[in-house]
Amino acid sequence: MTIKVTIWNEGRHEQLHKEVQDIYPDRIDGAIATGIDNADFEIRRGTLDDPHEGLPDNLLNDTDVLLWWGHMAHQEVSDALIDRIQQRVLKGMGLLVLHSGHHSKLFRRLMGTNANLSWRETPQGDLERVWVVDPSHPIAEGLPPYFEVNASEMYGEPFDIPQPDELVFISWYSGGEVFRSGCTFRRGRGRIFFFSPGHETYPIYHDKTVHKVISNGIRWATQSHTDGRILENWHRAVPLHERPA
Repeated sequence: MTIKVTIWNEGRHEQLHKEVQDIYPDRIDGAIATGIDNADFEIRRGTLDDPHEGLPDNLLNDTDVLLWWGHMAHQEVSDALIDRIQQRVLKGMGLLVLHSGHHSKLFRRLMGTNANLSWRETPQGDLERVWVVDPSHPIAEGLPPYFEVNASEMYGEPFDIPQPDELVFISWYSGGEVFRSGCTFRRGRGRIFFFSPGHETYPIYHDKTVHKVISNGIRWATQSHTDGRILENWHRAVPLHERPA
């Protein structure tokens, strides 16, 4: 089965900051696309400045799993686009929200919270040690007990999200903080995976282990069946026990 993956990247840092351009000459979405490239995925890419904000109906409706990366332009994403994506998730499209996407309109809408956290960004970055706390989870397949990101932006607790359905990763930082860095949620028929390692001024999206996690997350988030009833709001005028035989 080929999984149709769409990588959406706001794409603004790459336009405005030479440091980011040097790290990601083909943008962040390009680095992710190259890293997860395999025969199982049909990968498409879009950015906020593309027509229809990078996600026209024909592309969104043809997407099995959507990857979302945004940071400095969350408020420029239209509410109409968020409405469309939310409905696609409820109907079964998988969603991976990456790093600073935690503050996107999309993630906050789906979580029903502000998704606030503590953070620290330094020129040298913090060492991030990502612990696999649920090694039996499909997203953890093929991973060691932990892996390290040598230079990372610190994200720390408390993290204003609902209780995750599953907690796959917890990160520890060299500054002493911890963070729920890999969480899953279900909304309607859709599966959501939030994965925090990743930043525009560090080369984290060139890391092979990060690619492995993202690839595993895509496979996990793919709708496992297509014959499940989609919940709708309908008028049941006749009680079931009064239906004719």
